[in-house]
Amino acid sequence: MKSKYDVMLILEGTYPFNGGGVSTWAHMLCNKVKNVNYTLYSINADFEQKSKYELSDNVKNVIQVPLWSPLEPQELISYGKKYHKTVNRKEQNDSDEIVEKFIPIFERLLNHIYNEKSDVEDIDDTIFDMWQFFQKHDYKNTMKSVAVWKSFCNTVSEIIAKDNHYSATLYDFTVGMRWIYRFLIPISIDVPKVDVSHLTLSGFPVIPALVLKYKYGTPIIATEHGVFIRERLIAINSSEYSFFLKNLLIKFSECITRVVYYKSDLILSVNKFNISWEKMYGANPNKIDVIYNGIDVDLFSPIAKPAHLENVPTVVAAARIFELKDIITMIKSCDVVKQEIPNVKYLVYGDNNAVPEYTKECTTLIKKLGLEENFILAGYHDKPHELFCEGDISILTSISEGFPYTVLESMSCGIPVVATDVGGVTEALDEKCGFICKPKDYKALGKSVITLLQDEVLRRQMGKNARKKVIDNFTIDKFIKEYEIAYDFIVNKKVQEPIYLNTQIHQEEAMEAS
Repeated sequence: MKSKYDVMLILEGTYPFNGGGVSTWAHMLCNKVKNVNYTLYSINADFEQKSKYELSDNVKNVIQVPLWSPLEPQELISYGKKYHKTVNRKEQNDSDEIVEKFIPIFERLLNHIYNEKSDVEDIDDTIFDMWQFFQKHDYKNTMKSVAVWKSFCNTVSEIIAKDNHYSATLYDFTVGMRWIYRFLIPISIDVPKVDVSHLTLSGFPVIPALVLKYKYGTPIIATEHGVFIRERLIAINSSEYSFFLKNLLIKFSECITRVVYYKSDLILSVNKFNISWEKMYGANPNKIDVIYNGIDVDLFSPIAKPAHLENVPTVVAAARIFELKDIITMIKSCDVVKQEIPNVKYLVYGDNNAVPEYTKECTTLIKKLGLEENFILAGYHDKPHELFCEGDISILTSISEGFPYTVLESMSCGIPVVATDVGGVTEALDEKCGFICKPKDYKALGKSVITLLQDEVLRRQMGKNARKKVIDNFTIDKFIKEYEIAYDFIVNKKVQEPIYLNTQIHQEEAMEAS
């Protein structure tokens, strides 16, 4: 038996180049899990120059896939394919093969996307056929060919013609094809052999995991933080895209989510809340388990409030400034509190540049309500273990969460929490440790903040209860041990044989290697 397993941890827009809860979780795994060496497969918008984190010796390799760069990933990065093979693919004339072999596969995929009753096994077979095609043919030349563009327009036009409620413009078709092109790029990228692929969300990053499963039979673990499809639905429905584009993106996302749950050998949710969504999209309940996030209770421990804030009623938050964190509602709650406690101060630590338009909306509202001295977008905090102790209480106003580290970290520091009832929040936070309010109910959030700021005895008791609950249930040692067991289990259980073993391509590669 190997002393350490090789695991490809597949991430999107998070670790190791960006912060946030998923990155905190990933950094803990990479530093603390003892039976694994990690390869990080990092999908980003553009090529990232520098890791935000100091990587553990357990991280042996980082593969970047910049999906939205002006240059194709293969034009920026070498993924192990021999140069002459890449050049040959680009130079060969594939026009006939594209028409005869690829377009039927592509049209099957489009029909699966728009048909929510498609059998998930058929969807998987279609993605496999597409992957096989790109083992011999160039992705860019194929997907940008005139034949594929016409196929997309004609096939989708026929599908939506059956629905008299909407139509599409040339712009709609152009953006829709661009999305499909970008999301599927990883299907053309070769990946190194590993023992396990580990997804950090149940969405499009499944593609490299599918490549590994097709080629080597590699088992898949999917960890569900915030439910990908739920958060995707929220984001799409609140966007300004046309109905055509919203519908395409929702259906494509739902299609791929079903594939994730079907192909995963183990689905690990960070809370119980997610399980109902997983079942809704076809996950086998026998594959699902829960591993709660864990905290280093020695690092996140109570310390004295800074002297400059000692006599200032202070509310802290750790949150990237973007829509799912609903900072607008947090600002409105501050306005409610200010009516009772004029010198209240909200300190919100997190990336102010994640969504500049949303940050501008927040700063405009702060100014409109006259809260410039009360509500501070404080930016990055370089000592997160000290962040929560700057406040008397902490607040979370998200409209979607998994099992938020910010709640656990605050509780571990002995700081009670006012939070919205989303995701797994109530599986950590109860009425003995803080207050739970409905999402977007800024008045209830504000009143809860007022109660805790004005009642020192209640506040201190809730803080003690909160720390005890974390120590009893959510330690990092428990979290890490459960992942070590999960890796051991999935490697040693009998899983699917690789589909790829008997294919012609595999035989050709084996002959070339010899």
